[in-house]
Amino acid sequence: MSGPGLHVSEETTPATPAVARPVAKRRVSLALQGGGTHGAFTWGALERLLEDDRLEIDGLSGTSAGAINGAMLVQGLLEGGPEAAIAALDRFWRTMARRLAMSPIQSTPLEKLVWGHDLTWSVAYRTFDTLSRVLSPYQINPFPYEFNPLRDALSDSIDFDRLRMEAKAPRLFVSATSVRTGKPRVFTRRELTVEALLASACLPQVFKAVDVDGEPYWDGGYLGNPALWPLYDQGGPPDIILIQLNPQVRDEHPTSASDIVNRLNEITFNGSLMAEMRAIDFVQRLLDTGRLEQPRYRRLFIHLIEDEERLRGFKLSTKFNGDWEFLCMLRQYGREAADAWLGEHFDKLGRESSVDIRARFL
Repeated sequence: MSGPGLHVSEETTPATPAVARPVAKRRVSLALQGGGTHGAFTWGALERLLEDDRLEIDGLSGTSAGAINGAMLVQGLLEGGPEAAIAALDRFWRTMARRLAMSPIQSTPLEKLVWGHDLTWSVAYRTFDTLSRVLSPYQINPFPYEFNPLRDALSDSIDFDRLRMEAKAPRLFVSATSVRTGKPRVFTRRELTVEALLASACLPQVFKAVDVDGEPYWDGGYLGNPALWPLYDQGGPPDIILIQLNPQVRDEHPTSASDIVNRLNEITFNGSLMAEMRAIDFVQRLLDTGRLEQPRYRRLFIHLIEDEERLRGFKLSTKFNGDWEFLCMLRQYGREAADAWLGEHFDKLGRESSVDIRARFL
């Protein structure tokens, strides 16, 4: 094309297409609380995190349901990456729903219609609750074998030999409480067995202590819910994402027997976490003031995925509720909480904490 004082060649150089640079993944560690079937909330949160290809999971530390979710996630990653991990978590929770549907403490259709997901006033749960306050699992079941729907579900879902032996897999730490010594025991991925996972989820009022290597163990939540120190003590990234199930704050004063037990349960299973957060905050403040030096002492960035407003609305009994509709609701709550965290705080990874430790935990 030409004109007065203007000449443009017919031959134009095609624009060089922009080459998309691969986005560096953000390596994170996950800390997963226990909480019975409320672990379905964690299932949903993990599902949403696995869908985000900007994240790489370096390690997981979990207790009870958190430990089981963590083991299922690692098992799935070994099978085929994030999509396989999502499928593995889904299969496990579907399996648990089918097995818990046969549990004697689930609501009848009429009770569900009246009380919804709360089992507190169902005949079966009230009977179970009363018996557990008077008789121990050893008195209720004097035989060596006891019914535990978790054992078969875990054995069917996890290849423990592969989990222990695979070199290229996220680190995994599972907490339990020694009955004999009162000390925490953290099982590494290379030590993991079905007994270790059962020990981590062993409520002493419900199940007999689980024997691992000649030692009896109870639920890990008493001393580590979850244990954070393995995630930073043995290297790993500075970012730790905590998925918290047990509400810290309840404005109402519990007055009924069931509400008092529920609140004591929440305080107990948050106690070790509060202590660890206090220690982390102390070290971070010393680093800020130059009284400690890196790399001997590491700077950590703590992040939190939770939905206290919704979860505090559930009674203690709902932690035993395996109704599929209830589990799916919790899963959706977890997805929404993780999605909100990703949208608001993802860019803080590697730079700063997205939760005020002092305001939240101290």
